[in-house]
Amino acid sequence: MARNLLLRVNALVGALVLSFWMNIGWTQRLTWLGTLGGSTSYGYSISPDGSTVVGGSWAPANHYVPFRWTASNGMQSLGTLVGWGTATGVSAGGTVVVGWDASQGRERAFRWTPDTGMQNIDTLSGTASMAYGVSANGDVVVGWVESQGRRRAFRWTPDTGMQDIGTLGGAWGAAYAVSTDGSVVVGGAWDGAHERAFRWTETDGMQNLGTLGGAWSTAYGVSANGDVVVGWSHDASGRVRAFRWTPTTGMENLDTLNSSMSEAWGVSSDGSIVVGWMRDEQGQERAFRWTAQRGMEDLNLVYARLLTDYSVLEYARAISADGRYIVGYGWNATTLRTEAFLLDTVPEPASLIALGLGLIGLVRRRCS
Repeated sequence: MARNLLLRVNALVGALVLSFWMNIGWTQRLTWLGTLGGSTSYGYSISPDGSTVVGGSWAPANHYVPFRWTASNGMQSLGTLVGWGTATGVSAGGTVVVGWDASQGRERAFRWTPDTGMQNIDTLSGTASMAYGVSANGDVVVGWVESQGRRRAFRWTPDTGMQDIGTLGGAWGAAYAVSTDGSVVVGGAWDGAHERAFRWTETDGMQNLGTLGGAWSTAYGVSANGDVVVGWSHDASGRVRAFRWTPTTGMENLDTLNSSMSEAWGVSSDGSIVVGWMRDEQGQERAFRWTAQRGMEDLNLVYARLLTDYSVLEYARAISADGRYIVGYGWNATTLRTEAFLLDTVPEPASLIALGLGLIGLVRRRCS
């Protein structure tokens, strides 16, 4: 009786895993997001839960406008403050969107919600500003502002307004990403001679993260708790290389494909999955994903079966908190234009296998 039960459980778990593998090709999906009626679109960020993509799209009458995309509503224009612009960051659930709007060469950082619409948050009254990152609850926005001839990294909240968070000794800085709770800001700042990747907290101020042996570096992404930072750096040979930095390991070169250049732009919540772009031997930009287990992978090779002939995933710009969804832009050969994309990778069934093995172990213990 016990042996028959164990055999039935083994068979059931095996069938479930086999079914998952047989259907994984069906559940993995590449969605080209289209445009707002113009010639191109670019996907720049995704909400932590993977439900909302934001970016910019050309629209009729030669306007480039920020968009917000969801599976249920498709691509919707957020409008503009005065001219044209793009969306670069989005909060949890997609309820707060940040970016910049421009007219006659004057960029303005904005914060958008469904209730308030688009609001100018340039409270330093600078000549230009851009917002790039936003916290999970939408209350902390980061970017750069140009005022009195200096471009400085800022951190904005509804209570404090726009705050200059300093530099590494030079006159220039820009913030590109912020941790989930808004306490850690990353970007690039001038140290007096070169631009260097930085990590900022209110307690420690702006920390220089160094380089991979070269002179320049910039940080573009940060994990949920702020302990993993990604971006690009020159190596000792002067080549641009994607990096991953932690307090314990320092700056690590992620370019295991030895491409001509690469940059990391997004990182999962736990810091284990990094996405970005690299340039291959033929000079083609290719979106990549990096993990410690598999190194740097060309997404065009890993998900080749999802691509039509001549379509290319060129730039991966962001990743959902769990690492499942990747957003960016590339060449859609079906429409013959550059378009934003959303790639649903459907993680490998490790959790399903673990559950099955645990169930088998439980039955064995009960039958022994």
